[in-house]
Amino acid sequence: MKPVEFKHQNVVFAKDQPEYQPLPALKLDSPQGEVIACWKMDWKERLKVLITGRVWVSLLSFNKPLTPSYVTVYRKEVFSAPEDSLTNIQRLSQWMRSRQVRWGFKKSKHSPVSVP
Repeated sequence: MKPVEFKHQNVVFAKDQPEYQPLPALKLDSPQGEVIACWKMDWKERLKVLITGRVWVSLLSFNKPLTPSYVTVYRKEVFSAPEDSLTNIQRLSQWMRSRQVRWGFKKSKHSPVSVP
């Protein structure tokens, strides 16, 4: 598994530390100081999880009390984004606007042909 960049990230931990892999993350300004990262599996890892249903997590505590951790496949379980409240039609409309796709059909320069 590798950490991947994502739309809402606002920091990259260990960016200039060659001994560590950079970790793109979303650091929330909350009393708990939540940090959220997104990881992507290659096809072999996906197959392994499909068969075993298991994911192993290793955390460094530096011999201090372990901080609470949470692993999920659902982004909305760890943070919500403004677009989460949009309906599917609103999402589709936003997507079409971002690609300059228009609803409807272009008017033809020719007059319609009537069929008997």
